[in-house]
Amino acid sequence: MQNYGSNFVLTLFTNNPDLAKAANTAGINRIGLDLEKMGKAHRQDAGKAWISDHQYEEITAVKAQLTHAELFARTNPVHPGLKQEIDLLVEQEVDVLMLPMFRSVKEAATFIELVDGRAQVSLLVETATAAMRLRSIIQLPGIDEIHFGLNDLYLDMKLSNHFEVLTSGLLDMLAQIMSETTIPFGFAGIGRVNDARLPIPSDLIYAQYPRLGATRALVSRVFYSPDFRSLDLTAEVHAARAALNRWHTASQEDQQAALIALRSKVSGWVV
Repeated sequence: MQNYGSNFVLTLFTNNPDLAKAANTAGINRIGLDLEKMGKAHRQDAGKAWISDHQYEEITAVKAQLTHAELFARTNPVHPGLKQEIDLLVEQEVDVLMLPMFRSVKEAATFIELVDGRAQVSLLVETATAAMRLRSIIQLPGIDEIHFGLNDLYLDMKLSNHFEVLTSGLLDMLAQIMSETTIPFGFAGIGRVNDARLPIPSDLIYAQYPRLGATRALVSRVFYSPDFRSLDLTAEVHAARAALNRWHTASQEDQQAALIALRSKVSGWVV
């Protein structure tokens, strides 16, 4: 099947209208703001992880650039003001809303209830507690997708780096649970094909998506850094989709070899 990469859902966070326009033209499926602020600076080292400075008021300028891509937003975790936050985003006609940092089935259910069918619901599983409760969570009606966030999962589980979540077998277990449902899922973010700057070859990461049955990913900031204007973003997105297709048609032996190579690269690496 050569449509795996073509149908693969890519999501890019940006508050830059020029990047949003370029990403829309390049064929990235979803573009929007990361509005999560609550607790993020406390749990993540700003020197190692990017902390979003996006503001709600910037959504109008981003939205104006989208002719094909869906408008996307990550909200704050469940809190007393979440209903107002969601209502404002729905008024802006956001297509997909993502809930971060939840731990309980009740929190996920609350988010779904507050969205109330007015946008697609994406649940970001990035705590060990939510991961362990995945079977119960996916029984909730109204979930449009699940995304596994490796950065916060590795921090929550006190692992060495985010790729250890991917190579440890944990994500295999979660993917197996997802295979028993019709809910699509994704994980992590992708960098550009053949980007020599990356500490872990991007091709080894690409191989894990079809191996696990994932059909979506975030577009990592490193994908378009240091300056998206110096890139042919359309060509880079096409190359990414081609790489996903190549790994989708690869043999199980080749996919397993890529996993073994990834484990070797990740072993001993501390972020």
